[in-house]
Amino acid sequence: MDISIPKLSLVVLVGPSGAGKSTFARKHFLPTEVISSDLCRGMISDDENDQNVTKEAFELLGYIVSQRLKAGRLTVVDATNVQQEARAQWVELARKYHFLPVAIVLNLSEKICHARNQERPDRSFGSHVVRNQRSQLKRNLKRLRREGFRYVFEMNSVEQIDVARLERVPLWNDRREEQGPFDIIGDIHGCCDELELLLKELGYAQTSVEEPEPLWGDACYAHPEGRKVVFLGDLVDRGPRSLDTVRIVRNMVQQGTALCVPGNHDMKLLRKLKGKDVKLTHGLAETVSEIEAMPTETREPFCQALAEFLDSLISHFVLDQGKLVVAHAGMTEDLQGRGSGKVRSFALYGETTGETDEFGFPLRYNWAAEYRGAAHVVYGHTPVPDPEWLNRTVNIDTGCVFGGRLTALRYPEKEFISVPAKEVYCEYAKPMYRDTDAASQTAQQQYDDLLDLQDVTGKRFIRTRLQTNITIREENATAALEVMSRFAANPKWLIYLPPTMSPPETSTEPGLLEHPAEAFAYFRNQGVPQVICEEKHMGSRAVVVVCRDQETARQRFGVQEAERGIVYTRTGRRFFNQSELEAAFLERVRQALSAADFWNEFQTDWACFDCELMPWSAKAQALLQSQYAAVGAAGKAALPPVVAALEQATARLTADEASYAAEIASHFRHRETAIEEFVRAYRHYCWPVETLDDLKLAPFHLLATEGRVHIDQNHDWHMQTIARICAQDEKLLLATPSLKVDLTDNDSVQSGIDWWSGLTGTGGEGMVVKPLEWVQRGPKGLVQPAIKCRGKEYLRIIYGPDYDAEENLTRLRKRGLHRKRSLAQREFALGIEALERFVNREPLRRVHECVFGVLALESEPVDPRL
Repeated sequence: MDISIPKLSLVVLVGPSGAGKSTFARKHFLPTEVISSDLCRGMISDDENDQNVTKEAFELLGYIVSQRLKAGRLTVVDATNVQQEARAQWVELARKYHFLPVAIVLNLSEKICHARNQERPDRSFGSHVVRNQRSQLKRNLKRLRREGFRYVFEMNSVEQIDVARLERVPLWNDRREEQGPFDIIGDIHGCCDELELLLKELGYAQTSVEEPEPLWGDACYAHPEGRKVVFLGDLVDRGPRSLDTVRIVRNMVQQGTALCVPGNHDMKLLRKLKGKDVKLTHGLAETVSEIEAMPTETREPFCQALAEFLDSLISHFVLDQGKLVVAHAGMTEDLQGRGSGKVRSFALYGETTGETDEFGFPLRYNWAAEYRGAAHVVYGHTPVPDPEWLNRTVNIDTGCVFGGRLTALRYPEKEFISVPAKEVYCEYAKPMYRDTDAASQTAQQQYDDLLDLQDVTGKRFIRTRLQTNITIREENATAALEVMSRFAANPKWLIYLPPTMSPPETSTEPGLLEHPAEAFAYFRNQGVPQVICEEKHMGSRAVVVVCRDQETARQRFGVQEAERGIVYTRTGRRFFNQSELEAAFLERVRQALSAADFWNEFQTDWACFDCELMPWSAKAQALLQSQYAAVGAAGKAALPPVVAALEQATARLTADEASYAAEIASHFRHRETAIEEFVRAYRHYCWPVETLDDLKLAPFHLLATEGRVHIDQNHDWHMQTIARICAQDEKLLLATPSLKVDLTDNDSVQSGIDWWSGLTGTGGEGMVVKPLEWVQRGPKGLVQPAIKCRGKEYLRIIYGPDYDAEENLTRLRKRGLHRKRSLAQREFALGIEALERFVNREPLRRVHECVFGVLALESEPVDPRL
């Protein structure tokens, strides 16, 4: 027997004990797909035959089945299921989750079942049990379809069961294997002139059907590159050429150059064609008039063929491996790819609140505002002035029949193509306009104004392109929310937070904790042939987002305030406390970009840069005063008298005592010198800031512009591109010095070491070593995006004035880097993911999922000195 079941099935095995249900299930289904009542008894009482826990076992069985159906997994219920009331709960669950209930009946004789039970020591019950079960099955067997089972398969012999073959078939709406590219066209409503213009605009050529049928004609269109049209329904009514529209659509579907889903107007026409009592309203009268104008001899056969075509249309399609869903009125995540009357109803009409507006139209539940699915959903049904993305959904019905436009969405390009209506064919009873209060914001920006705590709280798993799943602990997410809600800048600007950086392994060079040799060795061991060394500036990390004008800030970022950009820290706080200073600073950056012809070169109206802003004291003045200056002042005040006293004591002592005192005095002289070097080190990072020219901005990454995240370009390209911008305002902007190093060439490596020595020897902080390519993978996955190699004097600020004493260096060389490097990789992946999501115009909640993730990871227990 051949058994074909839908992939989204709830399979209910039916048969008396001993019929072989469990054996059949093991043969044809995965172990995880089969949920048995015996298994649930065992999970509760450690005894699969304990009838005392039957009630609890079936409650557990029902819970597991419901969770699998909710997750969209085929599930098999392995129990006797011979009673109608036992099967009813499975039919109800299948309907609840829009699965198709399937009954597979193993109807073997009482003799065979009893004999099998006798062979099992755990089945110690009499033959009357099987007799009663078979009697119950026999009474209900012919009523299984009436109970709600969509498919029923009955096997009455051991031979039938043994040779049975089971096949899983996709639902008709499952077209995941079709990956496009697609051109999705909104509601046409008989506007065939505009349809023909739009198809030509999309690059389709008119062709003829190879074997035309007289009723349908030979009008057809095909794309030379193999693109396929997806029609979103509402082909008919209101417009002047409904039948011509249907002919084109039907022929394209027949020839394989199009797919089509039904609209509510198409289904109303179908009911009319089937003789139902349908009111000729909302444009149906025009379509009926076209039909009645047909010659008598072709009218009836055409109506029959038209009814067959409309009746064959599937409610919705799941395309491109589940990445795209098309339906006339939309489709919520829990209904996608499933089959039921409710699914079809939602696809045709959406969901209404039960109320009507002032124009008499039903108020529709805005399912798109709460959509959180991974698939893009493209739909129509309700006319809108312009198509706008909202949470990966878009309505492309732009009201052509009402004098608007006929719109197509090119997928995967996400490009809208429209043609205007030739005339107003029908007056729309409800004005098509955007709410004037929200006219300055897109639909997505309006909903982005409200943060849903579920999007950022609790334990989370963030999937990124560069590093699969990244775990955010609940306690860290809470800390991030606290920082963001109390201290952060306008979150609409926060499209990126930079990652932390790891230092190299500790050096064995005398008196040094860090040295470039270890950084170069790390990348060489990871298979990286070339690196770029960039001077590490004595400033604070800053992200600069700058817009060409205020309109760009409003349209692209949804910022309604009079701002044209922002400068913020690596924890999302505004860098400048004075808005006037920030505005003047950004204006200088904007002028430099304009002078470099940046906007035209990159075809963009905004840009995001990763930078260092100097001096360090501009942002860390309070830190300098409370920590570093205090340590320096205390040391300079306390140590000279101690050294003087020890020197006096040494002069009074003789022999061994004098030698011992001299050692102590030498130790404190070293500490006194260390304090002086400590003060000198942090003073390198401080200077007074009275005007903008006292600030220095050193960009080192051009992160993103409209439509692009620039990680496809190597770091040398970034250095050169930014240098051209910095040349336009050398008072404010500083091009970062850099050096390429070939790790396969010893001379090149030595030149990199010498360059670092020169930087640090004159008081510089050090350098950052990066793989030449932005994203580099090694034997164990993602390579560190950057390693900072700091100079001896800068590390004095980090570890303390006398850190370079040998006893301290010995201890510090035992520092571990695993946590820091893991953190750097995860934050790097999240930062790039945030930018890519923003550039791809995903909802702000999706961008902030990554931004919050970086902020949350910063609260992990990692040594801040690393």
